[in-house]
Amino acid sequence: MGLSTPGWGHAITGILEAMDRRSELGDFLRSRRARRQPEDLGLTPLGGRRRVPGLRREELAQAAALSVDYYVRLEQGRLRNPSAEIVDAVASALGLDTAERRYLHNLARPQRRSAPAGSSAVRTTLQTLLDNTTVPAAIYTKRGDVLAWNPLAAALIVDFGELPPEERNMPRLVFLDEEVASRFVEWECKARDLVSQLRMESSRTPNDESLATLIGELTMRSPDFARLWATHPVREKIRGGHRYRHPIVGEFYLRYEAFSTPDAPDVSFVAQVADPGSPDEEALRLLASWTAQAGSVDRMNAQLSR
Repeated sequence: MGLSTPGWGHAITGILEAMDRRSELGDFLRSRRARRQPEDLGLTPLGGRRRVPGLRREELAQAAALSVDYYVRLEQGRLRNPSAEIVDAVASALGLDTAERRYLHNLARPQRRSAPAGSSAVRTTLQTLLDNTTVPAAIYTKRGDVLAWNPLAAALIVDFGELPPEERNMPRLVFLDEEVASRFVEWECKARDLVSQLRMESSRTPNDESLATLIGELTMRSPDFARLWATHPVREKIRGGHRYRHPIVGEFYLRYEAFSTPDAPDVSFVAQVADPGSPDEEALRLLASWTAQAGSVDRMNAQLSR
């Protein structure tokens, strides 16, 4: 479905309304209250029938040492700028991890942040590092746009160079391209990771129209994306791993690390490696050999066609 499809503008408007900071804050806090029980906090459950799972507002307010009225106003987004200490107290009572805690701060204590620059330029030093990396590596924006890659990354996932620039986006590829999706053995985990990263980025730069458009398109076109988005997962891409299913070398597992520099915090250099001495390392070595041979054939054909 393209952006020119009738009704698309209304759909995007609806998505933007759904991403309203105040409603998102309330939805997130309610989803995290549902994960906790009074016993988790050493509290005696309040009497009466429970209409929703997890902590009641009164119980969370007690655990965070807040008045019930104050917490209700926080959950409803009616506090202009609650202190960091109060937000931290609520986060601790809810047992939030580091990424979820940062996400809550982004929603409850919004800062003026500009959307990341739309330029796809990659610094020469980063491009040189990428070209000389002997494992699959690529450079991504926080919303998953693929800015640059080496041949092994293209062989592992998809030939990004054959795609129009607007389609070089990992969330779009994983949710809308069956061939790319089939490369991930544990597709659900990869899909959830991507949704989690988009959630975090949407709280960090809520005025990013490109991000809002991407989320709107995926929500409309992918029931799986809409399902996962509704669960409010939050995560930052730092490290992890994926099991791949490659048509040439079969299944193997790679770990990844993501790096950002202080002067370019909106992009990440992501490299993937196999454990030394493992069958995964042998599969990666085979993929590298196949990629090098394919590159040699392509260069030879290019020379012959001149």
